[in-house]
Amino acid sequence: MITHISGKLVEKNPTHAIIDCNGVGYFLNISLNTFSKIPDKEGLLLYTHLNVREDSHTLFGFFDKLEREIFRLLVSVSGVGPSIARTMLSSMDCEQIQQAIASGDIPTIQSVKGIGAKTAQRVIIDLKDKILKTYTLTEESASSYNTIKDEALSALEVLGYTKRQVEKLIQKIVQESPDISLENLIKRALKNL
Repeated sequence: MITHISGKLVEKNPTHAIIDCNGVGYFLNISLNTFSKIPDKEGLLLYTHLNVREDSHTLFGFFDKLEREIFRLLVSVSGVGPSIARTMLSSMDCEQIQQAIASGDIPTIQSVKGIGAKTAQRVIIDLKDKILKTYTLTEESASSYNTIKDEALSALEVLGYTKRQVEKLIQKIVQESPDISLENLIKRALKNL
């Protein structure tokens, strides 16, 4: 498989880029996010994904590995093809997609042209665990999660529970409800103990 293409930028459009690599011009379908990040200099490296179908071999280009990984996760979902995944990456940036999937935000995913309610639910069901395991949403939200988890652990230890008893439970609750407040986190943990 072709992992990346490095060469001279010949043409750049909002939907595609053409890179000349040692005399061979590669046509790469790109998202608007990639388009906005491509510099107007000649030398360029784009990470790629080759989509092979019975009637075509289509090459997709991405400015960074994160965008390519999210594209691959999206096309792994039944009902989401490469064109819908590219539209999604053009409508939202990688961080917004990660947050929408991790928080189960169906309306945000459904706002992408070509994605209905059932497909949006399928995207969340199929990818939520992968997104939560693979990516931190942002540095800020990750650190606030850690602060809330630490405070909840401390509070429950003061109440007589051991760290071992509550650590996994708190982690599970935070993954299920990423925007949960400290107070609600402690209440839910106490209900489940």
